Amino acid sequence: MSHVVTIEEPQAKPQVSQTRFGGKSGAWGNVSASRTYDFLYDPLFIVSSEKDHNQANIQATVIRSKLRRVPRFRTMFSSLFHYPRYSVYWSKADPVPSFISRDWKRHEQRHREALQQLAAIDASFQMPKEVYEDPDVTGKNRYKYFERPFLPFYQQMPFNVVFASTRADPYTFPPPPTKYLPIPSKYTVGTQTDYRDAEVQTDPYSPEYVVCQDSIPELLTLATLTWGRGLPAGQAEVEMIERAREKRAWEDTLPPLSDTSQFEKRRRMMNAMERKEWAFREQEIEKLQEIRLEVLKELLKKRDENQNEVNMARLNAQWSKLQEAKEAKLAQIQRKHVSAIRKLMGKGKNIEGKLERRNIIKDYCDYASQVYGPLSRLGRFPDNNSEDFVVKNHYLNTYEGLVELESCLPDFVTQPRIKPPKPKVTTTKDGFLKRAARVDRELAEVHKALLEKKNKDFEAKKPMRFLQRKPVPQPRLPTPTLEMSSNEEEDIEMAVIYLQKLLRGRVVQNMMFEGKEKRLELIQELRTSHALQEDDRLVKKAEKQVTLALQRQRNLHEHKVSLVENHLAGLEGRVLADMFDFLSKELVRLQEERRVHALAMLAERQRRMREAEESGRRQVEQRRLQEEDQIFKEVIKVHQSTVTSYLEDIILNTEENTAEEQARAEIEKMAEEINDIAYEMESREELSAEAYPGSPSDHPQAHRGHAQDAFC
Repeated sequence: MSHVVTIEEPQAKPQVSQTRFGGKSGAWGNVSASRTYDFLYDPLFIVSSEKDHNQANIQATVIRSKLRRVPRFRTMFSSLFHYPRYSVYWSKADPVPSFISRDWKRHEQRHREALQQLAAIDASFQMPKEVYEDPDVTGKNRYKYFERPFLPFYQQMPFNVVFASTRADPYTFPPPPTKYLPIPSKYTVGTQTDYRDAEVQTDPYSPEYVVCQDSIPELLTLATLTWGRGLPAGQAEVEMIERAREKRAWEDTLPPLSDTSQFEKRRRMMNAMERKEWAFREQEIEKLQEIRLEVLKELLKKRDENQNEVNMARLNAQWSKLQEAKEAKLAQIQRKHVSAIRKLMGKGKNIEGKLERRNIIKDYCDYASQVYGPLSRLGRFPDNNSEDFVVKNHYLNTYEGLVELESCLPDFVTQPRIKPPKPKVTTTKDGFLKRAARVDRELAEVHKALLEKKNKDFEAKKPMRFLQRKPVPQPRLPTPTLEMSSNEEEDIEMAVIYLQKLLRGRVVQNMMFEGKEKRLELIQELRTSHALQEDDRLVKKAEKQVTLALQRQRNLHEHKVSLVENHLAGLEGRVLADMFDFLSKELVRLQEERRVHALAMLAERQRRMREAEESGRRQVEQRRLQEEDQIFKEVIKVHQSTVTSYLEDIILNTEENTAEEQARAEIEKMAEEINDIAYEMESREELSAEAYPGSPSDHPQAHRGHAQDAFC
């Protein structure tokens, strides 16, 4: 099918389409919000990024159809399927002229174009010099040079067009060698980075390698494994490698085929290996069947669960539907009930049916009347047009007004200054606790103790649910009495009683002595503070002065000792802090060093694995390239032989045609010369005949015949 090229006017600037007066209303139609190529022509149409620009370009390409219907004049009015009325052709015309760029223009580029236009109009305007920043290719901007650019459509075509297979161009012979080698316009440079992005390289890199002659590395046996299909290697791949090693070792132990005496042994070994492989294959098949069975069970279970969920969803939907119908019915009954009750109450107020005039004063005094709160069922809607009473302020409804209000506020409103509270000082300069702080602490401890005692829960007696038997205490046994038979026994008893009194008195005396010893300091303090005699007071005063002097000396000594201890503690703290800081940093450094070493080992191992995988893949690719090159060479040879034979046939045919044409031209030339000679001879014979009329031999016919004989 040939292409039909339709010529269309370039779209200088799309215009807004408007509909004509139509319909009953006679008003203008709606104006389209945006046009197809606004992103190219309209200077006010701004997109946020290059991605949005490309998306608009794709939408403009997809929306505009390039299929054109061309009518067939012979079957223009046909309705048959095999005689169509028109043909569909692909139009190559582009509404956007070629001189208009479809690339995305940044803000800087638009600014530069505006300056260029101003410079073209105004000769006095000078363009500012462009200052190019350092690209920093090997630094922070390195990632920008590894991304594939997004190219827009060079030829606008929709996605639903299926293209025919491209034809190969005819072979062109290479130009003759020149003195200087041609300089290529493009170079292909390969790079390798430590950190690869997904857009740069999807498969691991494998370097090139060379296989020595008469050697087959074991690593090349893994060339069939690719990334994602066997790599990284798992347990199954390791088992496969081990089996391959065992098979190679078994092949090395096989007797050679040239030895006919061990042919039977070779056959037995091969049969045994074949049985072993079949047994392994059966185990693999059984494992696959078990895995498939488990998968099938999971699928059946999942299907049952999905079916149960669907059934439950249907039941819930049906139940909710019935519940909604029930609630709607109940709400309708409730509304009817309320309406009936309201009607009955209205009738009950005016049983006799008398007409009452409206009491305006009563209506305006009662805030629940129809004046203040009219009912909507009576046709009154007091909320209509309520937006008219909304206060519309420029400062509150617009961003500029808010900015102006904010500029009028002082700085401490928008930038609050928060002062942190100063901690309460409870110690003196010497490091002692203040009296007020000590009193507060004692009061807090006393308050806490009182609260604990107050809030202590007493165990309440549980109420009795059943009658219980109250035990009766046993009666006390009577005090035994001794009956004295004589006065001696009575004297002994009185002596024992006296001895008991003495012992009890001594016990009380010892208790009082122990209490005095325990509270001896308190007794002395009372004596010092409540001395009544003058001598005792003077003695106590002197002792007090001596004690105060000793206390001052002790305080001075303790202060000096504390200063020395503080300095020593500061020095020790600094030394310990430096030592601990050094040790912690050394520990972190050692941990980081070990972690980096482990990461380096893992990276090296992963790099080696990827190199092995990529080497296998490279071998397969090289083999495929060699095969394609050989096929291409064979095809070129066939084309060359065909062209040579074709040219030979053309040359031979051309030579034959040229020779034939040249022979014809020479024959025609010779015939013309002979005719001229014959005519000249005839004229001469006629002249001779007129001169000699009696001689028959001088007749012109005779001379013509002699000339023809001579020509023959």
